[in-house]
Amino acid sequence: MPSDWAALQDSLGYRFKDEALLRLALSHRSHGGEGGSKASSNERLEFLGDAVLGLVVAEHLYKHYPEMSEGQMTVLRAALVRQATLAEVAQRLGLGQHLLLGRGEELSGGRERPRNLARALEALLGAVSLDGGQGAARRLAWRLLGDALAAALGLGVLPDPKSRLQALAQARGGGAPVYRTVKVAGPQHDRRFVIEVWVRGEPVARGEGLTKRQAEEAAAGLAYRVLAPGL
Repeated sequence: MPSDWAALQDSLGYRFKDEALLRLALSHRSHGGEGGSKASSNERLEFLGDAVLGLVVAEHLYKHYPEMSEGQMTVLRAALVRQATLAEVAQRLGLGQHLLLGRGEELSGGRERPRNLARALEALLGAVSLDGGQGAARRLAWRLLGDALAAALGLGVLPDPKSRLQALAQARGGGAPVYRTVKVAGPQHDRRFVIEVWVRGEPVARGEGLTKRQAEEAAAGLAYRVLAPGL
């Protein structure tokens, strides 16, 4: 196995017990001849990895975002598992340089082709699932896609500020944000609520509103901009 594949495994944060699975995950159908078979390419592992990724994302959303509707979860899952998102993650890993391609595919720019990159990433998840089990595949999926989740939310896939902040906090390894009432002022017909949001045990921002919900959303929106200024 080429030594640079060891570097790839370092980037993944996972070491294969069966390195043949890693080789297979990186093998394009054109490798070993332009008419290579599915059995000697990553296509079957891609099928498995696609199923693993879909389940991991669906399970995560279901468990951690009880306020999300089925429609919201469907939209967010689609944003995460689409080819463009997976290809971008694969590019950051430098996955293209590790692909095993046939000569024709190589000469036609196959190492940069989004379809090849996305498929190889899914194949890697399938290979990890076989090599190390569902737990290892789940951890790798969120190590690779945690920032993509936050970005998808930041781009407005889900407009709810509290959902965006929760996704960002959990994608970065923290627990759910905590909202604390700091002040309630004004008469009964014109109450003003001040809410402070804490992330990882630290106060991040305050918001004000006519209801607790409004104040929480205002605080969440400010906290998101503080914690993710680049999104």
